[in-house]
Amino acid sequence: MAKTPMTRRGAELLREELHRLKTIERPANSAAIGEARAHGDLSENAEYHAARERAGFIEGRISELEAKLANAQVIDPKLLDAEGRCVFGATVDLQDEGGETSTWQIVGEDEADIKEGRISFSSPIARALIGKESGESVEVQTPGGVKRYEIADVRYQ
Repeated sequence: MAKTPMTRRGAELLREELHRLKTIERPANSAAIGEARAHGDLSENAEYHAARERAGFIEGRISELEAKLANAQVIDPKLLDAEGRCVFGATVDLQDEGGETSTWQIVGEDEADIKEGRISFSSPIARALIGKESGESVEVQTPGGVKRYEIADVRYQ
């Protein structure tokens, strides 16, 4: 199976979620199943069925997180020999043709969050940026047409 690129922060967030599911969510749900079972007739017990469904979700998510972490390739951009180039994990300041500035960090697919300024390495903007250096211009094909940006700064956090 192919390795999945991920930042150190992204891997840590997945580990925290896995720990929470195993130590808090799973035991709490087991207790809810036991309590619902104590109410008697399971065939018409909505709490029991909801708790069993929740248990399936928790176990599925635990399996998913364990697989993602097992296949994770944690990349620290500070350790890459990038010298001002846009690489996985880099934080890039862009300026569009209208003078608007934006800042994006290029991260793995599981870490992407537009509101937090993190974009997936497979997004059109990130694909256009990777390999470019500070001062270069890039063109990005978006649903609204081609957008042009100038790379103002590249940082590795």
